[in-house]
Amino acid sequence: MSELKLKLPDGNSLQIEEGRTYGDAVRQIGEGLLRNALAVTVDGVHHPLAEKVTAGGDMLVITRNTDAGLETLRHSTAHLLAWAVQDLFPGVKFAFGPDIENGFYYDFDREDPFTEDELELIQKRMRELAKQKVVIERREVSRQEAEKIFSDQPYKLEQIASLGEEQLSVYRMGEFQDLCEGPHTPDTKDLKAFKLLSVAGAYWRGDSTKPMLQRIYGTSFFKKKDLDAHLEMLEEAKKRDHRKLGRELDLFGIMEEAGPGLSYWFPRGDLLREQIIDYWKGVHRRNGYQTVTTPHISQAGLWETSGHMEFYKDDMYIFEQDDRQYVVKPMNCPGHILMFKRKTRGYHGLPVRYAELGTVYRAELKGTLHGLMRVRGFTQDDAHHFCTPDQLEDEVSLCIDLVKEIMGAFGFDDFKVELSVRDPENKEKYAGTDEEWEAAESSLVNALGKHGLEYTREEGEAVFYGPKIDVKLIDAIGRRWQTSTIQFDFNLPRRFDVTYTDSDGKDRYVYMVHRAILGSLERFIGILTEHFAGDFPLWLAPEQVRVMSVSRDQHEYALSVAAKLRESGLRVGEDVRDEKIGFKIREAEVLKVPWMLVVGGREAENGEVSLRIRHQGDLGTRKVDQIAEDILDAVRNRT
Repeated sequence: MSELKLKLPDGNSLQIEEGRTYGDAVRQIGEGLLRNALAVTVDGVHHPLAEKVTAGGDMLVITRNTDAGLETLRHSTAHLLAWAVQDLFPGVKFAFGPDIENGFYYDFDREDPFTEDELELIQKRMRELAKQKVVIERREVSRQEAEKIFSDQPYKLEQIASLGEEQLSVYRMGEFQDLCEGPHTPDTKDLKAFKLLSVAGAYWRGDSTKPMLQRIYGTSFFKKKDLDAHLEMLEEAKKRDHRKLGRELDLFGIMEEAGPGLSYWFPRGDLLREQIIDYWKGVHRRNGYQTVTTPHISQAGLWETSGHMEFYKDDMYIFEQDDRQYVVKPMNCPGHILMFKRKTRGYHGLPVRYAELGTVYRAELKGTLHGLMRVRGFTQDDAHHFCTPDQLEDEVSLCIDLVKEIMGAFGFDDFKVELSVRDPENKEKYAGTDEEWEAAESSLVNALGKHGLEYTREEGEAVFYGPKIDVKLIDAIGRRWQTSTIQFDFNLPRRFDVTYTDSDGKDRYVYMVHRAILGSLERFIGILTEHFAGDFPLWLAPEQVRVMSVSRDQHEYALSVAAKLRESGLRVGEDVRDEKIGFKIREAEVLKVPWMLVVGGREAENGEVSLRIRHQGDLGTRKVDQIAEDILDAVRNRT
């Protein structure tokens, strides 16, 4: 019997007899690894451990203690969900059931909506089926056989047709079969710690012209304690929901009369927004950026040159004016390019860095809109660096410096970093030369190393026009949020013929770096609101201090204290209503005002105030001048 060669990620190889299983191959590496293994991937194809080896290749073992292992568990739980639905509700049509961040979902076509009671019933049946410890089997079938298997499943048939492949992968779990690439757990015994969370509507393939399906969301873990911790986090997240806090703190909202996906900033919210913008502009100007402003609309020809009309037209707002097509801008890049091109540029005049908080508009599907997190009009924290190849690393390093500084100022110092590069086996899919890609990728890697940032390398995840760094910040309750990105672009400089004159007198395409730190300002404020649970630090708080009178006799003194603090540059509110002081304090607490100054008869007589700080309580009396200095110091230090 012939032997097959399986190459491991560390460069070592092992020999395995044809016809032995992938589990046998893993056992050769170690019994401990086999106990922890779930599946293997060979040359990009997933295989169960029990499957026989038929060909050699590069093998990767998927284990329980990895992100890939958790994704495998969740994918398998999605199939378990579908099996239970098939068992309980015959005749249901099945669409997709992938793992997603923090869980999984499966889309179903059923005439009657799933109820909360039915979710409980499905979950109970899932547990009963999982206890059978059914083996999850994979087999390859021809396209014709797949069409027979799924002859009564229109969404599967459409998927088969769209794939256009002659050999397809099918996984069986008990009585349920699915068209699926995998991977999956060896059997159902690991599917124990799971919970179904909700039901929502979802269009087939995300297309609003196609049928509306029912999407059941769930989550699963290897251990019950991890599931319990996640469910506790979800409960905490509900309390921190920025939509709820936006209403309660009178910050922002979506006005239905104006249309979905358009945010309105109330006076308190606009103050918060203003602090972030002022800080952002100050940091950028200090670091050599020039801030610019571009129009909200431009002729369609600009977007034809950029390629957006060809690839993203359905996501854009387009209208006619003066017998010409215009576009409401979906991004700021072309405007910055036009500004750069207005002058002849030489290498000695680079780099040029333009930064803009530019409001852009995208025709997002109504079903995807979510508070400030997903809107149709948003302010993009945008910057573009135009530079030479030898300036790349310094420019990327500056971007990383700014990510750390700006995110640190807002209380974020824990990140997950991903480096997305091109697929080395399909280089023809990407714009730019090998030399450009190697220089860009090297600058990203070197800059990350210089800053001591750990990262995961994501091959094939780069967009066609350049490699990138993505930064996911981690908030107070452990959630990851995609915010900052540093993205090379070898496409737009060629489309717009953006060049500079090099030291040898020749014109060369400029190297262009897209860079966002906060991302969407709206979304970042949503994240920030949930991170702090609306309890913003003093320097950001819309109302930093509130002065409250105990009785009518101190009204005039309270107003004078408020005026003095306001002259110092602080954001001050006053409450001189004829209400009891306890009521006033409670109201200020509800609005999460950081510092509260109470003035009674004794304080008015002595030119003092009684200080209360949130989470600290009553701190005694202070002179007004001292209070002003203390607050300003705290604001300057962002404490």
